[in-house]
Amino acid sequence: MPSGIGRASAVYGGITIAASLGWLFVVEGVRPDRWDLVGALIALVGAGVILWGPRTI
Repeated sequence: MPSGIGRASAVYGGITIAASLGWLFVVEGVRPDRWDLVGALIALVGAGVILWGPRTI
């Protein structure tokens, strides 16, 4: 049975990207532009596909 550590790392990366934009806005006071948000959305969608995508063994 595979451990799935690669999937966990990919999902963590997507969350890290989104969290860094939150930090940019809340702590540093810099408003992310639309391309920042589009990139974060792509990363989160990708993380969701990796996490919840159907598996065949």
